[in-house]
Amino acid sequence: MDRRALLGLKSATPQTDVVKTSGGGGGAPQPSYTRLPTITANIRRPGGAMGVMTVETGIDVPDAALRTRAAQSTPRLRAAYAVVVQQTANALLPGAPPDLERLIGQLQAATDRTLGRAGARLLIGTVMVA
Repeated sequence: MDRRALLGLKSATPQTDVVKTSGGGGGAPQPSYTRLPTITANIRRPGGAMGVMTVETGIDVPDAALRTRAAQSTPRLRAAYAVVVQQTANALLPGAPPDLERLIGQLQAATDRTLGRAGARLLIGTVMVA
């Protein structure tokens, strides 16, 4: 959870970064990257204690039509990512690190499935197990 959003210091909506286009049209720059809120899942730590796995994600969508669909599907993307992260956390042995290559592949497949086609690129920020 972003404490700055709770204090009113930052907008609570997903962040977008602006990518400048080099076309001669002079139109406004289009946001290509969208940062999604952090996904968390419960894990079992060594000794039986509970822990947390957090994954920061974002998507880069260069296609304007797919970008609109991705913006409208943000809640569905978060739900799909939550399922994948929880399944990964459930399969994680106590004290073992997560398999990031598998996690990234499953999150990218969830992205493509949720948006209905390929074209959006999943970006991973931080994966932390505590």
